[in-house]
Amino acid sequence: MRVAGYELIETEGVPIKAWTRGVGVEDSARKQLENVARLPIVFHHLAVMPDVHWGIGATVGSVVPTERAIIPAAVGVDIGCGMCAIETDLPANRLPDSLHELRTAIEAAVPHGRTAHGGRGDRGAWHRIPKPAEAAWQELVPAYRALVAKHPRIGQGNDVNHLGTLGTGNHFIEVCLDERDLVWFMLHSGSRGVGNRIGTYFIELAKHDMRRHVANLPDKDLAYFQEGSRHFADYVEGVEWAQRYARTNRQLMMDAVIAAARAELPRFQLGATAVNCHHNYVAREHHFGHDIFVTRKGAVRAGAGELGIIPGSMGAASFIVRGKGNRESFCSCSHGAGRAMSRGEAKRRFSLEDHARATAGIECRKDADVIDETPMAYKPIDQVMAAQDELVEIVHRLRQVVCVKG
Repeated sequence: MRVAGYELIETEGVPIKAWTRGVGVEDSARKQLENVARLPIVFHHLAVMPDVHWGIGATVGSVVPTERAIIPAAVGVDIGCGMCAIETDLPANRLPDSLHELRTAIEAAVPHGRTAHGGRGDRGAWHRIPKPAEAAWQELVPAYRALVAKHPRIGQGNDVNHLGTLGTGNHFIEVCLDERDLVWFMLHSGSRGVGNRIGTYFIELAKHDMRRHVANLPDKDLAYFQEGSRHFADYVEGVEWAQRYARTNRQLMMDAVIAAARAELPRFQLGATAVNCHHNYVAREHHFGHDIFVTRKGAVRAGAGELGIIPGSMGAASFIVRGKGNRESFCSCSHGAGRAMSRGEAKRRFSLEDHARATAGIECRKDADVIDETPMAYKPIDQVMAAQDELVEIVHRLRQVVCVKG
């Protein structure tokens, strides 16, 4: 049923309100949403963004409000993943004819990718921690040590050596031009290995803690911690720490990108608009008269006047947006275009020639290892933006000229 700008889906649990006009919801994602809606801890209704697609445990592109409980798998393992962008006063006509050297300089400044299964010698991690990362780590490490003291497994892997690094998959660094032909720097990453470890650990712990009740859950990955239960406070502590790590990680990378660009480009000044926002996270918020937890799994907070970032895929437009504070969406919008198909399907369906045509004019990788990130693997970003015109207004439209992938 269509109500205002969203589709109202009645379920056995709370209703689902989906801003999916013109993009739709795949059957597997709809089933996941219905599973979440049946949980007794879910408050009022679920909100679904136009980039919605199937995810592990909970659906990507969903906003899950809960009372006195959190579902770790709804937050996911890339805790605090999000975007960072900043404008400059550098016009496009002052860029060099070739942007290959700029891309190379950014790749040298920010470790990216993954080798050696993430172990010793991994090219995506620091081998000698730079001073900015070390200084930032000193702010983060006391709370981390306190968490590890209670849960030693969390400390068994990468942490400070990932601070200020990009990662793999759909994480990226881009140089973009806006509608005024001014240069922007933009990037996408999260809490890296340590956030993954925290998320994975507590997802399994939630299943263990609910072992007597898992059989009654519509999906075992929807196990949750209730307020006052044995591990609830530790999970909140862990997830909030990982979100701080993720925000710090993005800022360190942005600083490194700007420094690399200053060495390669004509002199420029940074503009007034800068955004650093999560899109995989949980926050304490007040909605419909209640204090609740809001989990945005692939969604951005879009409160009235708040700035956010909605990136397209490689070769597609990205957007700086201003939230309209739509209460029915729990003040949220999409976090990107959303996958139209799996990574495996993209690799089967598209060739290197297809990818090269789709990214023509962009300085980026055009090899077989990035086919799963080709623009055709994602929903058309303009359709996604049209479906959420009640949620955000567009402030700037960006187009990529350089893209660095892990």
